[in-house]
Amino acid sequence: MDITEHSATADGPLSGIRVVEIASMYTGPMAAQYLGDMGADVIKVEEPKGDLTRSMGPSKTEGMGAFFLTCNRNKRSVVLDLKRPEARHTLRRIILTADIVITSVRAAAAERIGISYEQVKEYAPAIIYCHGVGYSEKGPYAGRPAYDDVIQAVSGLASIQTVLAGQPRYVPSILGDKIAGMHLAYAAVLALVHRLRTGEGQQVSVPMFETLAAFNLVEHLWGHSFEPPLAPMGYVPVSQAARHPYATTDGFVSLLPYSDAQWRRFFQLAGEPELIDDPRLTTFKARQQNIHYAWDVVERLVATKSTQEWLDIFAAEDIPYAPVNTLEDLVHDPHLEKVGFWTRMTDGTGEPLLTPNNPLSLPASPPAIRRGPPQLGQHTAEVLAECRATAAGHRAIADSADQSIAVRTSTR
Repeated sequence: MDITEHSATADGPLSGIRVVEIASMYTGPMAAQYLGDMGADVIKVEEPKGDLTRSMGPSKTEGMGAFFLTCNRNKRSVVLDLKRPEARHTLRRIILTADIVITSVRAAAAERIGISYEQVKEYAPAIIYCHGVGYSEKGPYAGRPAYDDVIQAVSGLASIQTVLAGQPRYVPSILGDKIAGMHLAYAAVLALVHRLRTGEGQQVSVPMFETLAAFNLVEHLWGHSFEPPLAPMGYVPVSQAARHPYATTDGFVSLLPYSDAQWRRFFQLAGEPELIDDPRLTTFKARQQNIHYAWDVVERLVATKSTQEWLDIFAAEDIPYAPVNTLEDLVHDPHLEKVGFWTRMTDGTGEPLLTPNNPLSLPASPPAIRRGPPQLGQHTAEVLAECRATAAGHRAIADSADQSIAVRTSTR
């Protein structure tokens, strides 16, 4: 397997930017990991028990569960018990060296431990404070606890699955957490650009409910895009139980001819070119109006050959197709191997790990995995020493300025 070894020296577009992460589970940690991949120095502040995901999934070392490993690379871990005043004072010193704070602590709890935006901006007015929340603080749901299942339900995503299961179902992925994490990372970068232009810090808020609702409605707002509505909500072609990979003689294949030319070519390859003259299949509009008939035709034709036969046929054709991979298949997928998708690294205990690389391509300032996920509190002493050195440097600059002023005054 062609797996790229990680580089500990690569710089990224956010090199020189420091991020303080005060978050657990997935949304906040994922956002911080994206920034870390882009070169930011991410300091993960954890309570003495550590991020809850440290105990989730298989592990070789206590506190280094599989779930934690997937969203906490490129970070340094500092343990602080923020219930204690001295720990909150230490956190303040760390934040004073930072550009961005990412937190998912609910507003009331943040206020109690002194890390609300209003409290932080008093001593760090230029800070970019990124708050991942369940619901916007401006609405009646503000402050409610929110996890992925709850957000899938309230955003309409679970209801959409009714066509498949006969009742609402959750997507088997923490989709809400991941989408909110992506939005939180890009919102942080936008706020950073604003600060570079104006010098102003600000509070950034990314609510999971609104974020996933907007995500769902891209195609499903449909007729309600107009006032009054011209049609019900819901994009029919993707909201049907009949939409699924097609069965071959020995497995399944994904196939989606889209343009008129692709449909014509598919019918030729399937041995029934006369189907293109069927008025229900001739044009895009006709196929949309007769979507179930079109699917039935494809299903009948695909069922005549094996999976490999179809893959061989489509390989030289401009028709969208793909094998139906299992998750395990991805580890050996030839395309992913060729593009360096997989990275081998070690975690904070020295255990070898396999992880997906950051898929973005920025040739001039590429993302990189510079360090594996940290052990709990692995970098506490290191980070606090840096804070002391930074404070000493600030004092030396101030003393030098004072001396310069004194010299200029004495020579007048």
